[in-house]
Amino acid sequence: MEEKINFIERILGSGFYTGYIPFASGTFGSLVALLIYAIPGFEKPEVLIPFIILFTLYGINIGNKFEDTYGKDPSECTIDEFVGMWISLLFLPKVFWISILAFFIWRLMDIVKPYPARRFEKFEGGLGIIADDVVAGIYSLIFLHLFLFIFV
Repeated sequence: MEEKINFIERILGSGFYTGYIPFASGTFGSLVALLIYAIPGFEKPEVLIPFIILFTLYGINIGNKFEDTYGKDPSECTIDEFVGMWISLLFLPKVFWISILAFFIWRLMDIVKPYPARRFEKFEGGLGIIADDVVAGIYSLIFLHLFLFIFV
C-alpha cells in the first residue's frame, strides 16, 4: 500500500524540489546542500552534525515513502545528497575553493560509489537510499582531509 507523502516530506525528501528536476537531480540536490552550508555558522560541527543526523534519520523514513511512491532509489528523493554533501564538508576550512573541491569530490564518490558504498545501496527502502551516500560522504571526507594535509 502506497504511503502518502505530505508537503513537508515532499519538500525535504526532494531536497527542496531538486529531485523533480528531470536531469542530474542528485547534482542539483548537492548544490542546494552546498548553498545551505554557505549560510554563516552552518559549518560549525555543533550545527552541521545535528543536521546530518536529523536528515539521515528523517531521510530513511522519507526514503521509504518515496520508494513506495516512485520505485527503488528514486531520483525524486535527494535528501541523501544533502547528507553526503554535508558529511564531505565536516571539519574542513570554510573556504570557497575547498567547498567547490568538496562538491566535485562528493559527486564523483556518489556516482562511482567505491566499495562497499554500492553494496549499501542494496539495502531495502530508505536505509538503502541514505546508507550508500553516508559511505560515499565518508570517503569524500577522508579524501579531502588527506588532500589538504598533504598538499596544503
